Amino acid sequence: MKRPAQTLLLTLTGIGLLHTALFTDTYLRYVKAGLRPLLIASGVVLLLLGLAAAALRGEQRHTTHDDREHAHSDEYGDKHGDAYGNTHGHDHSGAPRIAWLLFLPALSLLFYAPPALGAYTAARSNNKPVAVQRTGFAPLPATSPLPLTLTDFTKRVQQDRSRAIKNRVVQLTGFVTPAEDDDGWYLTRIIFTCCAADSQTVKIRVYGSEAPPANTWLAVTGTWHPQGALGTRTARVALDARATRPIAQPVNAYTDDLPLTPS
Repeated sequence: MKRPAQTLLLTLTGIGLLHTALFTDTYLRYVKAGLRPLLIASGVVLLLLGLAAAALRGEQRHTTHDDREHAHSDEYGDKHGDAYGNTHGHDHSGAPRIAWLLFLPALSLLFYAPPALGAYTAARSNNKPVAVQRTGFAPLPATSPLPLTLTDFTKRVQQDRSRAIKNRVVQLTGFVTPAEDDDGWYLTRIIFTCCAADSQTVKIRVYGSEAPPANTWLAVTGTWHPQGALGTRTARVALDARATRPIAQPVNAYTDDLPLTPS
C-alpha cells in the first residue's frame, strides 16, 4: 500500500466515523451512547491527519519537481541520480499488501452497517451475573402490570427475601432467543458495559407461549414461574406468559431499560 492509499484510508475512516456518529444511530451497535463524543473527536482527528498528509505529499511533489528541473541542468547531478537508481521523486515506503483489507471496515462505516448483535450471540453466551443487592429492596408499586427490567426481575426472584414478586403481574421487554430445547424460549437483553466486545447477556425463560421468531422484540406480561425457593439462588428466573405483543426495537437496544410502551 503506497502513501496515497494510506492517506485515503485515513480520510475515509475519519469521514466514516463522523457519518456514523453524527448522522445515524448505527454507532450504538458498537459502543455505548456515552462514547459518542469520543467517536466524533476520533473522526475529526483522522480526517485532519488524512488532509494534512495529502497536503504534505502535494508539497513534497512540488519540491521534487523543482529538484528534477535543477538536476537536468546539472550534468553531475543527472549522473548521480542515475548511479543511485534515480531516487529523486520516488516513494519506496509502503505497508504490507494485507493492509488493503483495512479499507473494508472504513467503507462499511459509509455504505454498509453490519447486523446488530442478537439471538445468535445470546444463544452462545452465558447469562450476565447479576450484582448482589447490598441494600434492602424498596417496596414495589401497586401498578399492574408492573414494568421491570430483566435485571430487576432477576434480582427480585433470587435475592428479595420478602418475596414481593410472588403473584405479581409484571411486564418485561426484550428480544426472542430460541431455547436449546423445545420447552419455552428466552426473553433477552444484550448489555454493553463499554462496547460490543464486552457485551453481556441477560435472559429470562418464558413459558406458556409459543416461541416467536428469533430476534423479535416483544413486551411480555406474566407472573413468576414457580420453581425453586423464591428469594434464593435456587429460584428459576422464568416467567409464565399471559400475553405477548410485538414492539419496535429500541433505538438504543444494548441497555436493560424499563418498558416504554403501554401494556
